[in-house]
Amino acid sequence: MRKILLTFCLTTFSIFVSAQEFDATSVVTELADLMNRNYVYPEHGEAMYTLLINKLNNGEYDQFETKKELASALDADLKSVVYDKHIRVSFDRERANRIQNRDPNGGREPLANSGFEKVEILEHNIGYLDLRGFVDIRYAEDDAIPAMDKLIQADAIIFDLRQNGGGSPSMIRFISSYIFGDVPVHLNTFYWRPGDSYSETWTNPEFASVRKPDIPVFVLTSDYTFSAAEEFTYNLKHTKRATIVGEVTGGGAHPGGPSVFGDGFIVNIPRGRAINPITKKNWEGVGVVPHILTSSEDALDKAIELAEKALNKN
Repeated sequence: MRKILLTFCLTTFSIFVSAQEFDATSVVTELADLMNRNYVYPEHGEAMYTLLINKLNNGEYDQFETKKELASALDADLKSVVYDKHIRVSFDRERANRIQNRDPNGGREPLANSGFEKVEILEHNIGYLDLRGFVDIRYAEDDAIPAMDKLIQADAIIFDLRQNGGGSPSMIRFISSYIFGDVPVHLNTFYWRPGDSYSETWTNPEFASVRKPDIPVFVLTSDYTFSAAEEFTYNLKHTKRATIVGEVTGGGAHPGGPSVFGDGFIVNIPRGRAINPITKKNWEGVGVVPHILTSSEDALDKAIELAEKALNKN
């Protein structure tokens, strides 16, 4: 009888401990403060702070028994204030540790070949690049330089960004330098809430082994195309340097980065916003609208057709 009673008590105790395995108060308070101090629009950051603290004081976060459940709820609450696709809250202690150890990939697995999935020359000397991410050029030179040196030998270029979720403006700058001329071109400006500062990205002719400012360029998009991939597309569209073919993109123009809080929680905080030097706007919430709207599945065939016409090969 004593053994049964002891087992019952231990089971009850383990359930109680499981339900109290973390302190939601410190987690929520830290996240609220991070968003209030860093989110690109101060009024939205303050509104997020107010929402989270009010819900915390009302006991609405007491119901969650695991950190992953709490992270999911916090993610939804932040996005209820402003639906910014760059906002992401998660719980992943291993990734959080990698971020705290300054992993250049933000704690994620690095892209194979720095995102340069396929580089080939198609019929009629049309260059094709399937690019899956814009990795910081500091870590991608060994892949990016030979890929672009091969691609720029073509008579027309197709950049396939249909499976590209974004990355670093430094790679945008590097690639763009091959398809503009000898004079640097202003690609984009960013406003950064922390520090209340601005930064600009320009092409650098010295980056490119060969520069072809008149080569026909086509960019393929899908609704998955996001963030830096959208910036590249938006830049080339409004400088009239490329024809965009495919679907309207995802609509994320607020860059930032991950912050670790609460022992294993991660929040991606949009700290800045893009300001195109031509439109004075960006693609946040609306995406980049292609010149040629078609399904992502048909985009490559359509771009090849347009490239052949541009080269008078049809």
